[in-house]
Amino acid sequence: MKKQLTLFFAALQFYTQIPIPAHMQYDPDNLNPATRFLPLVGWIVGGGAALVWMMFAFVDVQVSIICSMIASVLITGALHEDGFADFCDGFGGGWTKEKILLIMKDSRIGAYGVIGLIGMLGLKFSLLNALSNFQNTAIIGLYMITAHAFSRFMCVMIIYFFSYARETENSKAPFVAKKMRGSTFAIAGLFGVMPLLVLAFTLKSAAVLMVIPLLALVTFLMGSYCKKWIGGYTGDCLGAVQQVCEVLFYFFLLILWRFI
Repeated sequence: MKKQLTLFFAALQFYTQIPIPAHMQYDPDNLNPATRFLPLVGWIVGGGAALVWMMFAFVDVQVSIICSMIASVLITGALHEDGFADFCDGFGGGWTKEKILLIMKDSRIGAYGVIGLIGMLGLKFSLLNALSNFQNTAIIGLYMITAHAFSRFMCVMIIYFFSYARETENSKAPFVAKKMRGSTFAIAGLFGVMPLLVLAFTLKSAAVLMVIPLLALVTFLMGSYCKKWIGGYTGDCLGAVQQVCEVLFYFFLLILWRFI
């Protein structure tokens, strides 16, 4: 149990801005197995966003959605949004593996990244705003928790099934280059799918579970696209997968309530 707690705090330290106990020392060797708790970190990020949403929903729906989005960005330090922007810049402006990797490593943001972020954040806001017309405040909060958890499990799928593209010494996160154990993947899957099962039970709708093959397909398509161009994935690719899958999760729910 102590080892698992250490791994959880390692994941919390790497993937969020939340302070961890001072006696928990940083150990890079813990980061690879700590990936099992990435979807659980999604519970925390989504829970924070949901809490802010519910605190301000009685004031104004649109204001509360923006506040919840800001909360999730503050909790993670814009980790995944930054990765998505770099992904847009790299694959939008590069035509060779070397050029794409070079652009993604650059800390500066370009036109593709700016346009991508505006589109992604705008779409996320619009989808949540539209969903608020179909469900009550608590259910929207559960949507957020589920979306953050399951989209992060999609990142774990990329790590498990695809290879890392960069040389380890040139990586900001060399731990992802190591082979993930099956037990780590299974635990991550448990944390990733559990909120979705709770959502399906709460809504009394098994149709919600159709999002699993949909997002799995999108994840493998994105992984295959990255493999084709750069030979695998990078941390920025993982950020892009998380953002795309989170937004597609909301998109799927909106379609579900409108047409099914």
